[in-house]
Amino acid sequence: MNDKPYSILILCTGNSARSIMAEALFNVLGNGKFRACSAGSHPSGTVNPFAIEQCSALGYDTTRMRSKSWDEFATPDAPQMDFVITVCDQAAGEVCPIWPGTPITAHWGFEDPAAFHGTDADKRKVFNRVYRQIRNRVSQFIALPLHELDHNAVQREMRAIGERPPEDSHEQR
Repeated sequence: MNDKPYSILILCTGNSARSIMAEALFNVLGNGKFRACSAGSHPSGTVNPFAIEQCSALGYDTTRMRSKSWDEFATPDAPQMDFVITVCDQAAGEVCPIWPGTPITAHWGFEDPAAFHGTDADKRKVFNRVYRQIRNRVSQFIALPLHELDHNAVQREMRAIGERPPEDSHEQR
């Protein structure tokens, strides 16, 4: 087993909700197996309060959470990522920076809960649904025997996870 945690960068456009929740899920559910960070191509500058609620409920320390640019992770002295995952369709379609190292990439698209307009109770429902969808895919990924799979097999598995409908029979409620 690899003793060094795998590094994951989760990307979205605004880095205010989906990528933030995925970061927390990888860091908590991964039990030290992953070191996840998140960033955005056009960061909003703030983390959505409903995303903070979800991450807090998970037990993730939200005191240092911030919306940040993916440029922070594209410099020559940036940490090398093992994996880069986009979680919104807009970021997936953008030209990404060149990441240090040779990370394996995949796209896992999710609805943008921050774009939903309604009451706070309705917003919480949408955030909860998207959070469960992200949790489902993160759980599938962390269950992979990464230390036994070659680069191409990991790439196929990551992409297959992203191609499954977000709410499938494996979803944890």
